[in-house]
Amino acid sequence: MKSVFISENSLPAQIWNSAPQLDNIPVINIETLVPAGARVVVIAPHPGDEVVTCGGLLQLLCALGHPLQLISITDGSASHPGSRQWSEKRLSVIRPQESVEALRRLGLPMHSLKWIRGGFTDSGLGERESELTQFIVRYLRPGDVVFSTWREDGHVDHDAVGRACARAAALVGATLNEIPVRAWHWPTRDHALIPWHRARKVCLDTWTVARKSHATHAYASQLDGEPAIGIAPLLSPVILERMRLPYEIVFV
Repeated sequence: MKSVFISENSLPAQIWNSAPQLDNIPVINIETLVPAGARVVVIAPHPGDEVVTCGGLLQLLCALGHPLQLISITDGSASHPGSRQWSEKRLSVIRPQESVEALRRLGLPMHSLKWIRGGFTDSGLGERESELTQFIVRYLRPGDVVFSTWREDGHVDHDAVGRACARAAALVGATLNEIPVRAWHWPTRDHALIPWHRARKVCLDTWTVARKSHATHAYASQLDGEPAIGIAPLLSPVILERMRLPYEIVFV
């Protein structure tokens, strides 16, 4: 598994802005990706991942009236280890609140949105994959279209959720789509590790991109680092720049 830490010292030649394959990814429309009437289940390792991975897609699905089920596996409270400003206790309350505001900014119907919080331990999902799979199975139905983080993304929780979702979807008879997050910030030399044959591009208009960017900025805790103890912002400027691309990419 590739371990990735994104900082402003990362090489500028990253996959997201340098890989030549990006221009040749086939475009897929929502009707092909999600059949009419199908329920969509978005499974996020941490609060906020649902916006970073597919904030644009969520808006498009909502506009088409697809029923949505969001699952946040952890509360994201371990994002700032050793921090006094962003202690685990504070983050366990703050991060779900940030997600509520972010989803509101996307225009999702908060009064009717089905949202499950898993309560799993942040940064410890790799050790609980069997339990995680069983948990996910409980909330899936045959015919669901599932979106999760890619099982080879390079982050221990992202990878674990991707693997658990793959097993759960297969057991239930749901369709799985995986979304890379950290992988786009690998150096370009690693582009051959990306399954380009599975990649599809969901195009977003200007307003959809703007709402997604606005929603991303609801995560104040992730925009702030703590340089004194070596903690960089989780949502660094380079990630925020990528959030403004006029498309999202899924692995089908």
